[in-house]
Formats: sequence, structure tokens, C-alpha cells
Amino acid sequence: MMYSSRRKPVLYFKDDRRGESQRLQRHGEVHFLSRKCTVWKLFGLCMLFVLGSLLLVQLTCSGDMSQTVGYSHLPHQPCPAERPSSSADDPSWGPHKMALIVPFRERFEELLIFVPYIHTFLNKKKIRHKILIINQLDHFRFNRASLINVGFMESGNDTDYIAMHDVDLLPQNEDLDYGFPNEGPFHVASPELHPLYHYKTYVGGILLLTKKHYQLCNGMSNRFWGWGREDDEFFRRLKAADLKLFRPTGITTGTKTFRHIHDPAWRKRDQKRIAAQKQEQFKVDPEGGLTNVRYKVESRQEVTISGAPCTVINTFLECDVSLTPWCQSS
Repeated sequence: MMYSSRRKPVLYFKDDRRGESQRLQRHGEVHFLSRKCTVWKLFGLCMLFVLGSLLLVQLTCSGDMSQTVGYSHLPHQPCPAERPSSSADDPSWGPHKMALIVPFRERFEELLIFVPYIHTFLNKKKIRHKILIINQLDHFRFNRASLINVGFMESGNDTDYIAMHDVDLLPQNEDLDYGFPNEGPFHVASPELHPLYHYKTYVGGILLLTKKHYQLCNGMSNRFWGWGREDDEFFRRLKAADLKLFRPTGITTGTKTFRHIHDPAWRKRDQKRIAAQKQEQFKVDPEGGLTNVRYKVESRQEVTISGAPCTVINTFLECDVSLTPWCQSS
């Protein structure tokens, strides 16, 4: 039987105290250890000594010892730190672990809200996860798809599925499923639930895929610089890979299912539409994706935001201006 680290089982032993008392009275003296002392009595004495020592330590570290036994000259001893509960100790969390990939640039106010919120949300649902913030440092326009590719490449071997997750989208309904998408890609932020985008082929916002399925699609196209339309191209990749797309059912909160915290006035340069890029959304990039994403990781930082751990991967993307000149549009 497993016991809590803060508890210890108590063993009881049968002891014939009446015979011992008569023997002591008859001889008029006490033999602490006699030849007739049994192994069980020795064990019982050891247990009493151990329990007494534990009680002494507890009184000392709790700060109550000076009041209990009068040892006011003894310094206060800090209690040993309690072992934090871990999802690894609880089989109800399941065997899978998600890499939650957040493409990011400069939106720190949103990040400070998002990380602790989503960490708490996933813990309530018992979803093993790690949060990866892929922070774009270069001077090119924002490239969400390439950053997601980087997150996939840097996610490590301890995860078996990913969540592409926008930093400005907070799930409000605990019935939303973030579990392992074994049957196929699962679009959490489906068109009928997203607060802004409602067209049928929309797969942005929050999308879950197994790593195997993401590799089957060769990731996302790296040709989209600036906000938007990379998810439209990825919809065509899912279809070309013959992957069935799933969406939530039984969610009754409609467009209030998510809270959108994005400031549309932020980084107008990334919002700009380039004519040549608009045509890319209607094509399937046959070669671009995981196989040709070009980047350099400057550093990895393990940080905690309001008690929620995350990894910030500071990244420089590279751009071939002869192929995608819109990456450096002013």
C-alpha cells in the first residue's frame, strides 16, 4: 500500500506488561536490557525512539519547541519543503503530453494573461503539457507558420502532440477538449465558436495534431509573412494528406466560448496585405514546411509567470527575399 509522503504507518506489537511488572517487583530492580529480552521488544524500543525523534524534529521546525519543552535557546529550524503534487504520480492524467506552441512577438501584456490562465485551465482538465513561447526576434514581418514549425522542431521527445495556440485566445468553456487527437486533427476554435472568424475552412486559433500527423503534412508553409492566411493554406495540406478534421460538439456557449484579448492596432506592419502573398493562400506549397524552415535559436529561457512555468525560445527567422520579398515590407 502506498502512503502519503507526509504520513507513516504505525506498527503495534502485543506486549505482556503484567508478567514484566511482577518480575520487576520480585527482583526489586529494573534490567533495561536482559538476556530474556526478545527481538520484538528490541524492535518496539527502536520504533519508540524513532517516533520520539520525529516528534522532536516536528516540534523544532514548527517553532513550538521552546514553548513545549522550554528549550528557548535552540534556533528555529525550517520545516522540510513538502513535495509538490505531480501529474506524473497520477495515472488519471493519462499517458499523453502536449506541447502548447505559442507564436509570439512583443505582445507581453497578452502573454502575462495567457500563460497562467491556460496553465490553470489545462491542469483542471488533467492535460499534461508544456508551454513553448516561440519569440521572433528578427526584423522581418511576423511569420506565425514558421514559428509553429520552430516550436515543433524544438518541442523535444517528451511530447506526442501539439497545440497551435494564439496568445490572444482564452478558452472560457471547460467542456472544450484539449486531449490527445488520436483520430485526426482537432480544431478547438471552430468557426461557430470563434469570436471573429466563421468561414467553414477556418482552422486557425487553436488546432491540435499528433506529431505524426503534423509531420505527414510537412508542417506549415513558411511563405506567409505578416498576419493571416497561413491557416487557409494549412487547411489544404490537411485535405491533401487525407486527414479527417474534427471539431467540438455539444458546446452551447457559441461565440462566447473564447475571450479574445487582441489589440488590432498593434503592429500595423504585420497586418498589411501584400498582393503577391494573397495568391499563396489558394495554393498548396508542395515543398515548404518542416523540411526547409530556416531559423536560429538565440537562447532558451525557463520562466514562471504568476506561478505558471513556460519556456521562451528566442528565435531569429531567415528569409529568402528572392522567393518571398514581402517578408521585409515596410
